[in-house]
Amino acid sequence: MDLTLKAESRNDSVTKSDLKKMREQGKVPAVVYGKKVASTPISVDEKQLMALLKHNPHAIVEMDIPNKGKHPVMINGIQRDSIQRSLLHIDFHQINMNEPIRTTIGLEFTGESPAQREGGVLTAVLHEVEVRCLPQDLPTSIAVDISGLELGGSFLAKDLQLPPEIELKTDDNAVLATILVPQKAAEETETAVEEAKETESAGEAVKQD
Repeated sequence: MDLTLKAESRNDSVTKSDLKKMREQGKVPAVVYGKKVASTPISVDEKQLMALLKHNPHAIVEMDIPNKGKHPVMINGIQRDSIQRSLLHIDFHQINMNEPIRTTIGLEFTGESPAQREGGVLTAVLHEVEVRCLPQDLPTSIAVDISGLELGGSFLAKDLQLPPEIELKTDDNAVLATILVPQKAAEETETAVEEAKETESAGEAVKQD
C-alpha cells in the first residue's frame, strides 16, 4: 500500500457557501466510515485526490484521519458537478485488510482480432466487472484479450482469465465486448449497451463481509 492521503477535520454543520469556499481553497468535502472508524466528516486535497483518481480510482490508500490514526481506505462514492464535472464530495470506506471486499474493477481491452482487419467493429459493452477478493489481491485492472474474437463473436465475463484468489461476481454470461459487421455496428451498439445496464454493477460501491 504505497498510496497515502492526509485528511483534515471539518465541521459537518456547514452552509453551502462554506462548502463553496472550501472547494475554492482546493479542498474536497468528504466522509470516511467503516467498522473501526465511525462516520467522520473530513476534507482532502483536491490535487492529491485527482492524482489518485487518474492513477487508479479503485486503489487502496492509507489515510491519516485526524484523531483516529492511519487506516486503509477505498473510494466508495463520488459526487460531481453535472455540468463542470468538478468534484463535489467523496465517500471513503475504511476496510479490513484481512477480510474480502466486493468492488468493481476496470477492464483493459488488449490485442487485435483478425475480424477487425476485415472491417469488423469492436464494441466495448462493459467497462468494468464486479469481483470479490482480499484487498491485497485487488488488481489495478483486468485484461480482456480480444485477439481470438471472430466477426459477430462476443467476449463474455466467464471468458476472463482470473487468478484463483479473485472471484468474479458479475454474471458469467454478461457480454464485455463484441465485434460487429460494419453495417450492423451502428444499430446494434446502442442495443448492446442498453442491455448491459441490467448486468453492470453499481459503480464505485465497496462492500466488505
